[in-house]
Amino acid sequence: MELRIQGLAAIDLKAVHLPVGTEVSTRVDRAFGERIVPQGAVGRVMALDGQDVDVHLVGIGVLRYPREALLPRKVGQLRYAARRDHAWSSLRDCVIVETVVGSRAWGLAHEHSDTDRRGVFSAPFTWTHGLVEPPEDLVSADGSDTFWAHEKAIRQAIRCDPNTLEALFVQSATPTDELGQWLLSERDAFVSTDIYGTFGRYAMSQLDKLSQNLRLANHRTEVLSWLQADPSLSLDAVAQKLALISPRAAASEKDALLAAKQYIKQLYRSMCDQGLIAHASFDSLTQFALQREGELPEPSRELRPKNAYNLLRLIHVATHWLRVGEPDFVMSGAFRERLLAIKQGHVALSEVIEEAESMTPALVEAWTHSKLPKQADVTRADRLLRRMNSEIAARSTNNVPGPWGVDAAPFALAQWDLED
Repeated sequence: MELRIQGLAAIDLKAVHLPVGTEVSTRVDRAFGERIVPQGAVGRVMALDGQDVDVHLVGIGVLRYPREALLPRKVGQLRYAARRDHAWSSLRDCVIVETVVGSRAWGLAHEHSDTDRRGVFSAPFTWTHGLVEPPEDLVSADGSDTFWAHEKAIRQAIRCDPNTLEALFVQSATPTDELGQWLLSERDAFVSTDIYGTFGRYAMSQLDKLSQNLRLANHRTEVLSWLQADPSLSLDAVAQKLALISPRAAASEKDALLAAKQYIKQLYRSMCDQGLIAHASFDSLTQFALQREGELPEPSRELRPKNAYNLLRLIHVATHWLRVGEPDFVMSGAFRERLLAIKQGHVALSEVIEEAESMTPALVEAWTHSKLPKQADVTRADRLLRRMNSEIAARSTNNVPGPWGVDAAPFALAQWDLED
């Protein structure tokens, strides 16, 4: 047994917010064209719209259900959803820095772009010294807003985590309390030439991964096409066809066949995890191909143009910051137009990768002659963290008005959860 915030008996299964990605089962029958999707259908939460939930159902597609018509399938996911919902509703008023990030901060948004927020919160002192560990993240139900506990944010920042530094340095970073003002006034202490690795080299490694995933995606298209044309093909027969076209080097024909077979197994396991097929089996993969009737699934999220253009942007930001000593997250001029073209899918992924490689010498040169310090100023960061913690404790002790003092949200008492 483990210490829990509360027992499962105290959770309303039909009311707790379900984060995107939660595996659920339906409680009601649902009409879908001329067929009826029976209650008990299994799916995964794809999006939230008020009290409505878009669910991807295995073998059917995306259907919208009212929240009360869904139940989380796994105890672990229920606990996670309940804790996340509790943290969000209790500590949202404790946010000390709030920032609009993403395309709206980069000058790359269009009228339908999402508004994503990141930032920092500070939990009340009463939440931090009991058996129940305080949350390190606040995440909205739809995942668009994320706030880190101030200690976590500081630790991430001194490692030059791109998401954290962006949330602290973009123009829209706004303190909502004196604690946030202190944090933003010391933010330059977190920056170092480690940006070269966390921004630039990270982006290059991810672009290499994209290149590999692109090859795998092309293989997926081939495999599904073969099964659509001839559903009688066995796993071995499909593997033999795949081994003949794969550019992957192999020591022998036997090794090439084994690698192809392993890829096909990875394919149907991955598609099962995504909720596209009911079982992680070759038979389910064949049935999926037949049901598509010549239609193939959309490319995975990793292969979408958005991922490629963002990685190119990271290299550009890192090069500028290392060279100049100051960040500039707003894209402009010809480079902005190029990123928009990539985002809209007008540039082949292979071309994006080549372009990123051509930017590498400038990145290395900026790193070699950077104006930034070699290491973050951890002494200043430590002093800031202690100052913030002392202030939060003082507000609690002195019952100062506000979410860290007299108006602090009730903290959770530890208790044994006996339902397991």
